[in-house]
Amino acid sequence: MKLAILSRSLRSYSTQRLRTAALNRGHQVKVLDTLRFGIDLTGDVPDLSFRGRPLSVYDAVLPRIGASVTYFGTAVVRQFEQMDVYTPNTANGIMNSRDKLRATQILSRHEIEMPATSFVRNRDDVRNAIAMVGGAPVVIKLLEGTQGIGVILAPTAKVAEAIIETLHGTNQQVLIQRFVKESKGKDIRALVVGDRVVAAMRRRAQGEEFRSNVHRGGTVENVDLDPAYAEVAVRAAHIMGLRVAGVDMLEGNDGPLMMEVNSSPGLQGIEAATKLDVAGAIVDYIADQAGFPDIDVRQRLAVSTGYGVAEIAIMPGSDMVGKTLGGSGLREKDIQVLTLHRGTRVVPNPYPSKVLEDGDRLLCFGRHESMRSLIPARSRRPKRVRKLPRQPIQESGEVTLG
Repeated sequence: MKLAILSRSLRSYSTQRLRTAALNRGHQVKVLDTLRFGIDLTGDVPDLSFRGRPLSVYDAVLPRIGASVTYFGTAVVRQFEQMDVYTPNTANGIMNSRDKLRATQILSRHEIEMPATSFVRNRDDVRNAIAMVGGAPVVIKLLEGTQGIGVILAPTAKVAEAIIETLHGTNQQVLIQRFVKESKGKDIRALVVGDRVVAAMRRRAQGEEFRSNVHRGGTVENVDLDPAYAEVAVRAAHIMGLRVAGVDMLEGNDGPLMMEVNSSPGLQGIEAATKLDVAGAIVDYIADQAGFPDIDVRQRLAVSTGYGVAEIAIMPGSDMVGKTLGGSGLREKDIQVLTLHRGTRVVPNPYPSKVLEDGDRLLCFGRHESMRSLIPARSRRPKRVRKLPRQPIQESGEVTLG
């Protein structure tokens, strides 16, 4: 395998460990500065240059994109994807995980337990947002902070309001989150590679510090991860669109509470704590998957006129409940079921004998006209643009902002 590692930190521990692991396994590997790429959009096919010269062919690319170069770095990764080069972490996955609000919104839809969180922008809404998460103390987080930077514990509502007002005044966006007292300044970092957790450690904050990040002086220790924590970690990484990720979880009274999914996890702390070759596990996984580059299924399948991808929910009272996929009539309507989602389980390419249940969600590819009748009416759109009404703007004696 010929592997490219995208990194601005050639001498960092993580970059050097990944490079060494690849070389020890007989692979060709280059560490390429993310900012030295040029995206070539002039030809008939997508291409990249590096340091002003055409880029040679690679089998896989491992992005280590720093927060300061997220936009350009993900553009480079996206170009590799268009060139059908395998990457364990897609550009969308990196963008999803980098923005804490976006990540929380995505995970909340998939029954991933998290500390109560709110997000507001108007000063008058801050006090209510604090109450929504259970009141002070609360944790205030910058949306794009890393290594514990931009994470503040506010002991009272008044202090929280003052901090948020100050940050809003500098055009900073923040999340307001419940402080999980039972975690007692510690968390779990699980290193996900592919479909499993390859290593896990517990991080503990020191002294009065509540942040357990190693960069904040936290200590680390090996931990035998509970299967429930491992399952949540793998699901969260996959939902984000990542196959290599560091997943941070708090130990709540009722089980794991998701904190963050990191697309460029550091390796020094977890390798020191576990004595495991995490870098080697990452390289082995990439080598195994290099022949399967990520494909934007919706983009590729929607090329055919009149066809597309849609999610069909099996609603209560549906005549499909209790029927098998083969007997549901979907295939006769030119609709192919790609995956079946049942609660937290995903069944890829389900068999025709699979019996449908209330609450199932079917990811389908087929004719728009056939699928439209199976989608709730509220999501339908008119087929043609209507004429402008005679009275384009309704007059009102009062204008309401909100």
